[in-house]
Amino acid sequence: PEVFAIGSSSGCVQALSTILPEFPADAPGIAIVQHMPEGFTAPFAARLDTLCRMHVREAQDGDLLTPGTVLVAPGGTRHMMLERHGRAFRARLIDGDPVCFSRPSVDVLMESVARCAGAQASAVILTGMGRDGANGLLEIRRAGGKTYAQDEATSVVYGMPMAARDNGGAAEVLPLEEIPA
Repeated sequence: PEVFAIGSSSGCVQALSTILPEFPADAPGIAIVQHMPEGFTAPFAARLDTLCRMHVREAQDGDLLTPGTVLVAPGGTRHMMLERHGRAFRARLIDGDPVCFSRPSVDVLMESVARCAGAQASAVILTGMGRDGANGLLEIRRAGGKTYAQDEATSVVYGMPMAARDNGGAAEVLPLEEIPA
């Protein structure tokens, strides 16, 4: 894949700290929407950066998502989406009402990934409450991308992954430790 998208919520601090260090330094760019309040995502990204071979940072509008880069959507005020920019992708931070009670919303990110990457995308919904991301993951699957959800046994909260499984968005349901492969 050229891009990997991750959606997460409750319980994902540990989940992301577990899987992101497993990705090689030259892995395709990763875009993450983690439900966190404003002011928490920059320190979280900085902490992940110390654990990972890829470079992790909080996204700013216009950032390029290239191999070896992980962009974490800023918490609280805007949605993050991706758009094509040559052979790379550009992060856009956009205003909008909450989607599935969330801003940023996993669905907004995933729907943009389906549009701009299609079959060149892989995406996963990790542990979290609610159903944010299930519809966006389904759009990626319909566009030919590879889609996954974390399994119930390794999820702290099985709401988001279960919704992605139940609506057909997740082609495979995997334990957390198998997701990087």
